[in-house]
Formats: sequence, C-alpha cells, structure tokens
Amino acid sequence: MDESLLKSEEKAVLALRSLYRKYGYLPFRMSKFEEYELYMRNKDFLVSDRIIAFNDTNGRLLALKPDVTLSIIKSGEDRPGFKQKVYYNENVYRVSESTGQYKEILQAGLECIGDIDMYDIYEVVALAAESLSLISESFLLEISHLGLLSAALNKICPQKAFADQAIHFISEKNLHDLRELCRRHGIGEGQWSMLEVFVTAYGEREKVMAALEAVWGHASDAGTEEGPLGEMRRLSRLLDALPFGNRIRFDFSVVNDMNYYNGFVFKGFLKGVSDGVLAGGQYDKMMARMERSSGAVGFAIYLDLLERLRQERTDYDIDALLVYDDGIDCEIVAQKVRELVAAGRTVTAQRMIPEKPRCREIFDLRNHGVSG
Repeated sequence: MDESLLKSEEKAVLALRSLYRKYGYLPFRMSKFEEYELYMRNKDFLVSDRIIAFNDTNGRLLALKPDVTLSIIKSGEDRPGFKQKVYYNENVYRVSESTGQYKEILQAGLECIGDIDMYDIYEVVALAAESLSLISESFLLEISHLGLLSAALNKICPQKAFADQAIHFISEKNLHDLRELCRRHGIGEGQWSMLEVFVTAYGEREKVMAALEAVWGHASDAGTEEGPLGEMRRLSRLLDALPFGNRIRFDFSVVNDMNYYNGFVFKGFLKGVSDGVLAGGQYDKMMARMERSSGAVGFAIYLDLLERLRQERTDYDIDALLVYDDGIDCEIVAQKVRELVAAGRTVTAQRMIPEKPRCREIFDLRNHGVSG
C-alpha cells in the first residue's frame, strides 16, 4: 500500500493549494457559468467539445464551464512587465471517458500570464513535477518543445497536410508510417533521419539532448542559445537541481494543438493510470487568438483520474460500532463516543448491529459489555 498516495481529491487540493501559495500564486475564483460562445470559438482548445448549454433568463446562451484557462485569459489584461500568477481548484463539467455521461470534475491547476521569461517556464514545469510528487512518488513528467518540431517540419516540408500527419505519427512513435509519409512526399533519407530523431530520442534528458544536437545543432537557428535547442538546454540545467529531476524527461510524443500552443508543452503521468493526469505548456497562440499580447504558461491536473489510484477498500469501514438502546442514558453514549474519538478511532453510534458489520470492534452498551 502506497502511503504517499493522497487519499482523496479534497486532500490533493489542500496540498496543492499550499504549494502554489508558497510561490506567490493567488486563488482565482469564477462563476460556474460562462458565455457559450467563448467555448465554441475555442473548442479545439478544450478536452471535449461536448458542452452543457442553457438559456439565461435574459436570453443569453450560457454554458456550465468545461474549462478554467479560457476564463482566466478573458478576465485579465496586458501590462508591460506584469505577470498574473493564479491557481485554481474548480469544478468543470465534461463527459466522462469511462461512462460517456456528463460528470462534475474537480480540476486544479495554475497559470502564469504576462511578460514571462525562462524562469517562469522553469517555475511552472517544476511546480507541475512537484504537484505530481505530492500525489505519488511514482510519477513521470514528459516535456517536448513545439518550436523545435515546428522548425523541423518547416525545413523538411512546409505543407500543412504533411505537418499534420507527421505530428500525428510522431505522437504515436510510429516510425513505419512516418517513413512512408516521407516517401510519398519525396523526402530523402537524409531529411528523413532529421525527423526520425523525434521518435527515437526520448527519456533521460541528457541523452535526448545529445541526439537532438547531433542532428539539429547546426540547423538554422535551432541550435543557438535563443533557439529551441538552447531553451531546452537551459531548462534542463535548471531542472537538474530538483530532487526529482530524474523523473522529468524529454519526449516529443507530447504534442498539443499547434494552433494554440507553442514552445514547451508537457504531460504528467502516475503509475497505475494509463491516461495523463496533468497537461500543460506555453499557449501564446491561444492568447493571441483571444486578442491578448502577453505570453502564458500553465497546467491543469485532472483530479477525477485519481479515483483509479485510490487504495483498495479495507475489510472495515469504521473502527468501532457503538450499540445502545432506550435503557442507556445519552450521556453514557456521548461519553463513550468521546473516549473512542480521543483515542484516534472512528466510531458510529447505532441502535442495532447490522447483519454484516464492517467494523473492527463492537461496543454493545446494551449488555454493558464489549465484543469484538
């Protein structure tokens, strides 16, 4: 049994809230409702485009929010040199992958919006990793850089149809179909090898950097200190100082929608859960689409997925069952309950013993005795 595993979504929220406040992130509060048009304009940014909508009393079409980030972007303003740092734990309303039905999901996360720099990117990535570590020691945070991937695709074949398919195959680590795609577009072996590295180089950051630099280190500005490879080197050096830095890896199969995201993107995984429980990255393009000039980086944690990690039920629901009847004074019952609670036990006072009691011990005051 993994004692490091947080036992509930609520406990996770408390731990994450404390972590984010330490780094100056302030709570963001919002209504359960948002204008439906906001989500329809940006539906590709959402995990799902299935949205619960309804008419307000004034005729406006509203929606139960399926996302928090869009509301944060909408509520802010651009100020030179300013960074809006907020965290949230909000219920969002989405279709459950397991049941196919709408579900109220508790989601936590943070956003850093404004005049961001490499430190801000590092801080958000580090907080994403630390957030996962608070939930379980068995985690991985995988990072990719869409700037490098975009530069590579533009150099090899700037056609959008090619880029879209290539990204799909890279996200699946599908070398066979990626090679076939290159063949159909007349891309030679030399250029093919420049794409192959995005599929084959993943894992420990230093090894991935060595493989990337061997192929892309001298290609255009990708290898300069200001280019994507330079940014990856700088971030990796910063992450080396973290106690769990070995659980943060580079992997170009992490690909978010390039119409919205740019630069670093990342995804977090926990042992025992097949889906990613954390997703984030830089979304300057999303900001531009919403007529904001600032940069932005953040992440969300899908706390509903923690249900899959909850500890198996024990043989007991409660430590003590206290049984009494009309012949027992209420003061005696209250005193006994206080004694058990003070001793660190969970207790329920009932007037009968269930057919299959799931308790460690039974205190039957009716017989002035104890049975276990």
